[in-house]
Amino acid sequence: MRQSTTTFRVLSIAFLALGTVVATTGCFKKGAKGDYALAPEMRPLEVPPDLTAPAGATAAGASAGTSSALASQANRPAAPAVAGQAPAAPANSASGFNVSTAKDAAFAAVGTALEGTEGVQIVTRAQLLGSYDVAFEGSNFLVRVVAVNGGSYISAVDPRGLPATGDAPVKLIAALKAKLAP
Repeated sequence: MRQSTTTFRVLSIAFLALGTVVATTGCFKKGAKGDYALAPEMRPLEVPPDLTAPAGATAAGASAGTSSALASQANRPAAPAVAGQAPAAPANSASGFNVSTAKDAAFAAVGTALEGTEGVQIVTRAQLLGSYDVAFEGSNFLVRVVAVNGGSYISAVDPRGLPATGDAPVKLIAALKAKLAP
């Protein structure tokens, strides 16, 4: 009789411990969790459509009842028709120009042209990224080579990732264009 009482106590403690673990893990909680459980008027605010739209799009394009997800999807540019297809070539500008050679050949030609330009110091090269980090006339910026339909686009990019429009980058791009563009 003594042994069955001890076994009963051990089993009772084991079931009690198991029940406590199951109850505290939330395995049997019902209903939605997080923000989804709240009423629609109590949920966190959504980002307005005009904040997720591209720079050229207007807020008038989205109706007042459209959710931000639908508006951002509607304003998103169309994907290329063929997977892996290069983007369309941007227009020539003061901070960039197009060449008809492939990216790797254009990268090598830009490197040779930069080495031959007086006052240019190549700080680093990154062929996989298609960029040269250069110092020229007191300015530091990237000279980037990007594959586009029909060739490559060579441009100067400032540290923020925007087209470099300062005097030194524009002057260097003009010199590269004179050497590389037909």
